[in-house]
Amino acid sequence: MYDRILVPTDGSPESEEAIDEAIELAELTGATVVALYAVDTRDYSALPESKWTTLQDELYAEGEEAVAAVAERGEDAGVTVEKIVAEGSPHEVILDTVTEEDCDAVVMGTHGRSGVERFLLGSVTERVVRHAGVPVMVVRVGE
Repeated sequence: MYDRILVPTDGSPESEEAIDEAIELAELTGATVVALYAVDTRDYSALPESKWTTLQDELYAEGEEAVAAVAERGEDAGVTVEKIVAEGSPHEVILDTVTEEDCDAVVMGTHGRSGVERFLLGSVTERVVRHAGVPVMVVRVGE
């Protein structure tokens, strides 16, 4: 049914609920989990290059920690986890990774924002659901 399940993570405690769902689904189907951390560069484009380089190193280190935590949880459950840290707009990185890594499902969290808050902040999850060519399981987090 599923061979490769993408689980984007931002390393937050809230994202653990989606990670649990992805690992459980992988256990049931024998799938590999692809853990993805997107280094969001949009907010830092105005920084001088010297400051961006330092911040970029920190963001990549944070990403490596986040995907390593997913891999550790997968190992505990007997699930193979591949780790990816990529740079770009989060929804675009997620959608590109679905294609590039031949994923056949995405499991990701949402904070359940609505109304003006969602309109102003945008929703990575909503964009992925609208544009992904594979099933997307959305897990409400932070409740």
